[in-house]
Amino acid sequence: MSSITADAVKSPASAVKLDARDAQQAASALKSVAVAAEEVASGVEAKRKEQRIVRAVPYPFVVAFSAAGFVIAAIINLVFPQVAPVEFKQGQIWIFLLNGQEAYLFLLAVLTVLYVVIGVVDGRNPKDAARFRYRAQFRFVAGLALALWDVTGTKLQVLPQPFFPGPSQVMEPFVTDGAYVALNTFYSVRLFAAGFASGVILGVLTGVLIGWFARAYYWVFPVLKITGVIPAVAWMPFALTLMPTPFIAAVFLLLICSWFPVAFLTAQGIQSTPKMLVEASRTLGAKTPYILFHVAIPHAMPSIFTGIGMANSLSFLTLVISEMMGQPGGLGYYIDQAKAWSAYNEILAAIVVMAVLFSLIMKLLEVVRGRVLRWQKGLVK
Repeated sequence: MSSITADAVKSPASAVKLDARDAQQAASALKSVAVAAEEVASGVEAKRKEQRIVRAVPYPFVVAFSAAGFVIAAIINLVFPQVAPVEFKQGQIWIFLLNGQEAYLFLLAVLTVLYVVIGVVDGRNPKDAARFRYRAQFRFVAGLALALWDVTGTKLQVLPQPFFPGPSQVMEPFVTDGAYVALNTFYSVRLFAAGFASGVILGVLTGVLIGWFARAYYWVFPVLKITGVIPAVAWMPFALTLMPTPFIAAVFLLLICSWFPVAFLTAQGIQSTPKMLVEASRTLGAKTPYILFHVAIPHAMPSIFTGIGMANSLSFLTLVISEMMGQPGGLGYYIDQAKAWSAYNEILAAIVVMAVLFSLIMKLLEVVRGRVLRWQKGLVK
């Protein structure tokens, strides 16, 4: 009896002690949440304030400001004296005879007109106009950066030469050897398209297979894990030996490096399909093929496009390496040739082409992703 009474006395005391501890923890958690909310609110308010300041600037001024950096770069190129002795070779672009410096000025003029036209067109749509405003400062600074590069790399040549040529010298290969640059660019695009497309298709098929069927997962996923972590260039000696042509060998390497991320993330997306959706579909009379193509694969689409984006970066890297090590053409082959002659302006010209190509490919993937996943708009932001 005394034991029961003692327990009865202890229980309320311990309960009060636990309640006090829980209350203290809850208060601490609420305080942390309040601090975090205050920080988020202050950040949002600062961003809104910045947006209000930007919107206060008249839109025509924003358009002019975007192009002003390139105009300044052109003026500096024309006004600043050529101190360092630089010889500009002349070549032909279409019907125009230009040297490297004239080609650089022509590029600045094209960029100026291009951004003015884009600004005028985007001004018709408030959403496009807001996006154009957002990038205005970057465009202006990009023009100033070109001007600084021109002065230090071409006019004064204070940068170590011939390793850091100026923009006029980088434009020279497009004028004097434009057809050869275009030919190698076409070779790279063809090789990339063949290898990347094959890898993406095979990756999606493999991911759906191992993500939906348990037996396929048991047998194929270990192979995927083992081969996926091996760099694609490690297979190059085998590819060059076993494949009938260097082009097919390079396609195989691109296929390998793009197959792994697409297959892995596709399988994850398929496996993460909510069981509730699958069971609801079965209850409504849907068969397995219908559930796979109308429930599981659409649910995995965000993961699939994430894998495609990763595969794009890996494939482009593998493309350049494979072209440097055994291809009869391509931008990597062009860089390797230029390196042998210490033509660093040609190397930088090829790098510029690569940057433009990669940006265009990323933009294309972004457009396709936005089209396929248009139902996601508004869910994240």
